[in-house]
This record gives sequence, C-alpha cells and structure tokens, in this order.
Amino acid sequence: MTHDFSRLFIDGAWVESDGGEVLDVLNPANGELVGRAPQATVSDVRRAVAAARRAFDEGPWPRMSPRERAQVMLRMADALDKRRAELVDLSIVEAGSTRALAEYLQVGVPLQHFRDMAERILPSFEFEKPVLPTVGPGIGIGQGVVLREPAGVAALISAYNFPLFLNIMKVAPALAAGCTAVLKPAPATPLEALVLGTIAEEAGLPPGVLNIVTGDIDAGRELTTSRDVDLVSFTGSDTVGRAVYEQAAPTLKKVVLELGGKSANIICEDADLGKVAESVIANMVTHAGQGCSLFTRTLVHRSRYDELVAYVTAGLGTITVGDPADPSVMMGPLISAAQRDKVEKLIARGVEEGARIAFGGGRPAGLDKGYFVEPTLFVDVDNSMDIAQKEFFGPVGVLVPFDDDDHAVRLANESDFGLGGSVFAADPVRAYEIAKRIRTGFVSLNGGGGGVTPHVPFGGYKQSGLGREWGAAGLDEYLETKAVTWSAASGG
Repeated sequence: MTHDFSRLFIDGAWVESDGGEVLDVLNPANGELVGRAPQATVSDVRRAVAAARRAFDEGPWPRMSPRERAQVMLRMADALDKRRAELVDLSIVEAGSTRALAEYLQVGVPLQHFRDMAERILPSFEFEKPVLPTVGPGIGIGQGVVLREPAGVAALISAYNFPLFLNIMKVAPALAAGCTAVLKPAPATPLEALVLGTIAEEAGLPPGVLNIVTGDIDAGRELTTSRDVDLVSFTGSDTVGRAVYEQAAPTLKKVVLELGGKSANIICEDADLGKVAESVIANMVTHAGQGCSLFTRTLVHRSRYDELVAYVTAGLGTITVGDPADPSVMMGPLISAAQRDKVEKLIARGVEEGARIAFGGGRPAGLDKGYFVEPTLFVDVDNSMDIAQKEFFGPVGVLVPFDDDDHAVRLANESDFGLGGSVFAADPVRAYEIAKRIRTGFVSLNGGGGGVTPHVPFGGYKQSGLGREWGAAGLDEYLETKAVTWSAASGG
C-alpha cells in the first residue's frame, strides 16, 4: 500500500505546490516506495503562513472558549483513533520503526497525549487568574486579572525519528492554546504529517488553523524568519537548533527548541545488573538509537564494570536486526544512507581514540538493502572522548567507569547536553539525591518510565534546548501573559 499526497494542506484545502515537484518516500529498510509527497517551495510556505495569519487575526479559533476548542480537538482525537492501525503501519514503513515501538511510542503515546490535552489539560487550565486587590496611595483599591492568551502563528518543525509523536506534541498544545499553525515535517518523513490534514478536515477544524507544508532548508528558513510567525517550535539536532535560534532573533520570536542529548545512565555498585543490562541494551537498540532522550552514555561503578560488560554483550547477542515489518525483529534501520555514514564515521573515530569495541561495529550480514548498523558497544572509554560527548543517533553505547557518587555526577554533568539521565541504585533515596545533582531536564530512577506520561514536562538544560513540551508545561509555551488592572473604588 502506498500513501500518495500530491498536494499540500493550506487554508483548509488540498492545494497544488507552486513548484509542482512530487518526491518519492522510500522505506529505509529496503528502499521500496512507501508513498509520494509534494516538495513545498518558499512561495508555498508563504501561502501557508498567510493563511495561518488570517485565521489568527480574523478567524474564530483564537476567540473560541477553551471548551469549544476542546470539543473540536476531541473530534480530531476520535478520528486519529479510527486510523490507529494505519498510522502504525505507516510508522513502520516510513520511519523504520519496529511494530512494538510503533504501536506504543510512535502512535499509542501521542494519541494518548492528544486526547489528554483535550479532555483534561485544556478544560482545567487557568487562562484567566484574578489578581488580589491591593490598596495604594492615590489609587484606592486596585485589582485585575492575569490573562493567558494565544501567542499567535506558530511554526512547528519536527524531526524524522518519531514523526507522528513529534508532530502531535507540537500540534496539540498549539491548537489548545488558540494558536494557528504551520507544520513542517522532516523531508524524510512527510506522510505522517500530511495525514493530519485529513484528520483536521474530518473534525471540522476551521480553515487556516492547521496548515501542513513539506520542504527542505529553504522552507524551514522561511518559517523561522517570517515576520508573520510569532513562535517557532523546533525538534532536531543542536546544530540546526542554533541556526533556527539565530534566524528567529531579528524578529524576536519566541523559540522552543527540543534538541540532542548524550544522556548519562549512572549505575551504582549495588544495582541489579540484570535489570541494568536490559536498560542499557534497550537504550542502544530502541529505534536503532535514533532518540534524543536515550541513555547512551553508561557510567558504571568501577567495581562492577567488567561484570556489566559481560551482561550487556551477552544480551546484545540476542538482538535480531532486520526489516521491522517482521514481528520477530527487535531493531530496524537508520533513516538514511547519510545517517548511517555519520554513525559509521563516529564509530571509526572511537577506535582512533583508543576505545575498544566489545560488540558489533559493522553492518549486519545479509542486509544489503536498507541502512543498517550493528548494535555497537564501546568499552575502555574516557568521558572526554568524542564518542562519549557527541550524539551518535545510532545504535551505539559507551561504558565509562567511575569511583564514587561525586565522580559519577561530575562525569554526567561534563557534557554540552542536558536532556535526560538515569540512576540505578539499591537505595531509592540515594538514587534521588544523585538525580537532584544532575543538570538535565528529566531523570529516571531504577528504570522508571514516567517520562512518557502526558503530565511530565519534557525538555533539556544547556544545549539540549529551550522550553518544555508535553502536558500543561507544553501548553504554557504557546501562550502570552497579559495583565489587565482597574481601580475598584474611588480615590484616584
């Protein structure tokens, strides 16, 4: 089954691209055709921005009550649920996701988040908060309200690794806030974004509220520099994130950046290494390592180092790599040849630096089609090495020894990134105290997975980004604050 979108979704209608070029979308596991999508031009993006601007300035969406917006969003949630199976299949062939990951994290979690935004977060969010009366000389009794109002036109630019997840994590809070939006997916994964246009149609979203364009660097730059865009939300690499920030600066747009990570997994000497090994392996092979929040830098107490190496290498030997359409496959491909080349170059760099490959390091035998790399474990790693500091975005993990808790925390924080982290310790109080010292946006204790719930803010410190996504914290990023005050009594 191919998914063909020959048009862009602009101002509530499917329209031809000004350029007219339609690109093939290929399955990264085997190179087969998945579908087709138009390549938007700069003029297409300008049309989309103009539609969003008009819908915000003149249309009903920003002026609807939160309850009214929630009703439309619930219709969208119902439409998404009806297409769940199709979205799972599309995630497998477009993004290279295994079926288990597609059903849970690629599709299940974002659909849960979207519905939760409409059912729980939006209706309960305090958009109007009274100010306590104050008395001052010459003003009598002053009082007022603090209003939270939609920020305006939002440019939503997402990455390729979790297409539907990332698209919905931006679209849901933008719509809930009353913003209008232009969504631009990654060039490699446009189909799961364009499906949202059909969802908007079915739910009766007013024209211009959600516009969906494709495109490359030029299309993205048009969004980040346009004077008619009030906010940019970008997910991608730290390198591109810095460029987005720079492009948005002349117009002083609000910018939300969810960028890369090199998250540390701290393993104390009393941790259960069987459980730890499962975590280390999962964070290496989940979506072939293409996840910004994966814990790919494992810091292990020196007394348990060799033991953990044995556990992890044995477990990696059980991982099946191949076409993710096969239910028995546990790890699929990287998204492209370019990404595979990047990962392989960094693996070679690790060897040059003196680290030792304990498992993997090459391409899996018999997989000549697609973009596969073996799960690869580096040992004898110093925390200053490139392989311990740079993001692979591939199925590669590194093991670094530490001597005590202070040393572990210092190593964890010796990074330009600060997205996630993890601590394994027999004493949960000790794990919590370590977690408080790590400069990251979230920390998992003893394998806890609360970070995928709709109510936990997601985002990072340092070069892992700006702002937060998910739940009420994500909604807050799409709002501006206005104070309205008045005199409630005579006296001035």
